[in-house]
Amino acid sequence: MLSTRLEGVPQDIGQGESILRGRSKFRLVPFLGPAFIAAIAYIDPGNFATNIAAGSQFGYTLLWVIVASNLMAMLIQTLSAKLGIATGKNLPEVCRESFSRRTSVLLWVQAEVIAMATDLAEFLGAALGFNLLFGIDLFPAAILTAIAAFGILGLQRFGFRPFEATIAGMIGVIGVCYVIEMFFANPPLLTVAKHAVLPEFQGTESILLAVGILGATVMPHVIYLHSSLTQSRIVPQTDAEAKKLLRYTRVDVIVAMSIAGLINMAMLVMAASTFFDKGLRHVGSIESAHKTLEPLLGSASAAIFAIALIGSGLSSSAIGTLAGQVVMQGFIRKQIPIWVRRIVTMAPAFIAIGLGVNPSRTLVISQVVLSFGIPFALVPLVMFTSRGKLMGVLVNERKTAVAAWIVAGLIIFLNLFLLWQTFFG
Repeated sequence: MLSTRLEGVPQDIGQGESILRGRSKFRLVPFLGPAFIAAIAYIDPGNFATNIAAGSQFGYTLLWVIVASNLMAMLIQTLSAKLGIATGKNLPEVCRESFSRRTSVLLWVQAEVIAMATDLAEFLGAALGFNLLFGIDLFPAAILTAIAAFGILGLQRFGFRPFEATIAGMIGVIGVCYVIEMFFANPPLLTVAKHAVLPEFQGTESILLAVGILGATVMPHVIYLHSSLTQSRIVPQTDAEAKKLLRYTRVDVIVAMSIAGLINMAMLVMAASTFFDKGLRHVGSIESAHKTLEPLLGSASAAIFAIALIGSGLSSSAIGTLAGQVVMQGFIRKQIPIWVRRIVTMAPAFIAIGLGVNPSRTLVISQVVLSFGIPFALVPLVMFTSRGKLMGVLVNERKTAVAAWIVAGLIIFLNLFLLWQTFFG
């Protein structure tokens, strides 16, 4: 198996290998981590905007969309992790070896554009969080964000565990913030449970918003990254070890994605119980949500909301930077120092802030750009994981392959529909 070391991308551990080979007692902890890094993409600032809009406009109606989206995310991220385990290569590397040089370069260019659009949204989200929390202007808030982002990336020099622990800690912070917000909001739990499993809509606008939630579920950059995180972290030596590692990996994915799904549901529930139930049904931006929270639930609730946004933006921005390293190395065999990439990807956010653009509007536009990249990551992923010669014993079973193609087709269709509605609807 090929094992490529990337600057800035967490590498592996011997303890997990000992457990995998039966030389140590079963412990799940050594196998946890990659999916938690991937899960950050599902609770980034773009999710804040979408979930707040859905909850304030349609109450609890679209909760089931988040549940369905999360189930799809579990399948896709499992396939990405499985590709890295089975081949010892990440998705961009497999693309480079399977496609022509010209195709690989084109895939790299679009992946870099998508990664920068993603990082723009996440960096702006964190800066907006500092702006809302401390009442400072967006430009100094962006400088604070840059300092914090470099600090997070710097943790990787101490190994992958401190970095993974920091990201998992940020997920925990976001989760705790929303548990507290739910306590303040005091939603009707039976109604929440009902709408989590009952598919329904409230008119054309709710369908469009559901498409936005579902269509933006799979982030292209995190598909690339997850395959890289598993390609050399713990390397199986036999088919039996590969199958065993995949079982542990599924647990990692299920736990991490479940937490991300619950946080997304909490965002929507908080917006529904705080805004929709009180007749405030047009809270369409992060800033207006923060401003409205204070008189309704108190200053503490507004501050907690801003802290959750900062945690989301900082952690997802760091993940976007790592993904950029993966796509460059994989598609064209090149690397640049991670601090150089961090500066380059921060530049558009500073330009946008300097021009005085609306942060929430920029978040929305970045999500539209992001949707263009989904087919270029998702289709090759499903195609490669269904190849027996490439995947060996970890090849997709027929039912898995069918489900994966259905999910991929549905997500691509919904994104195309969303793009059509955005530009021509």
